[in-house]
Amino acid sequence: MTATPLAPAPIDAAARATAQERLSALATPAGALGRLGDLGVWLSATTGEVPPPALTGPGQVRLVVLAGDHGVAGHGVSAYPAAVTPAMVRTVAAGRAGVSALAAAHDVAVRVLDVAVDVPLDSEEYVGGLDPEVTARRVRRGSRSIHLEDALTTEECTTALDLGRALVGEELAAGGRLLLTGDLGIGNTTVAAALVAASLGLPADEVVGRGTGVDADGLARKTDVVEAALRRTRDRHDDPLACLAALGSADLAASTGFLVEAAVRGVPVLLDGLMSVACALLAERIAPGAAAWYAAGHRSTEPAQSLALEKLGLEPLLDLGLRLGEGSGAVAAVPLVRSAAALLRDTALLSEVLP
Repeated sequence: MTATPLAPAPIDAAARATAQERLSALATPAGALGRLGDLGVWLSATTGEVPPPALTGPGQVRLVVLAGDHGVAGHGVSAYPAAVTPAMVRTVAAGRAGVSALAAAHDVAVRVLDVAVDVPLDSEEYVGGLDPEVTARRVRRGSRSIHLEDALTTEECTTALDLGRALVGEELAAGGRLLLTGDLGIGNTTVAAALVAASLGLPADEVVGRGTGVDADGLARKTDVVEAALRRTRDRHDDPLACLAALGSADLAASTGFLVEAAVRGVPVLLDGLMSVACALLAERIAPGAAAWYAAGHRSTEPAQSLALEKLGLEPLLDLGLRLGEGSGAVAAVPLVRSAAALLRDTALLSEVLP
């Protein structure tokens, strides 16, 4: 299943240099803007604009929430049942989820898609009021239990990757200039932790966290599941696509495709928690250099996310103890991105204020 590595678009080095010069020339003490200054330079480098764009126009910041179920959810790895996944898809679609509240407060467009939910959300039992667009792109119903068998076939993994790549074009056509990734799915921190462990060559006990809030017994079960999955698939960890099919899920494969395509097209992405960062790690393996197009919205409570962020060389903008998922941490960080743009755009130059 090995594929030729893809080439991400080059970062605009001239824009980055010009933005850095502008930052140094602002009427502020050297380094006084801290990481906000660095963020403004990153935004200029990834948009090719100095000063960077305000990102306040309608639909310019866009979140795609990819939903799916995971077979491991039936093996005691989560504090919540798999039935929560379809309920939360409907809640996001209705604009009533936690991420919906944040997105409304910060003018972020939200789109949720059923990639691999394990119940037929398009059936009469579930469909009441649900936009058919939510279910029109489903790859499969659920993904298989990774400690027992591969999550996806090669064909399913390719289909999911292609879906994610296609979604980037759709979001750009809708006016997106900064893209965000989000996730929904009980059991997803288990498969994401396994992907991080396989990518970094780490044992299960170093990457597994409490996810939805499992107790000590649940944490032990979750660790055992990840360890078994790693043992079962150890001959495929060096191949990112084979690793993704064996240990991932359709929704995480779609998110990986989304992140790869964003880098190839040269579009900045604000990452969320463990799931999007695990997918960013795989995207970097598929398209070396892709991480230059990503900024980390927040640090989650999952150890695997911090390990993946360190490998990617990304420092989170926020550290609030969030573990909601849905893209909520990325959305919460959007005001910081806009603040960084405003500072680089609207702060006077020192040469303008000196007599």
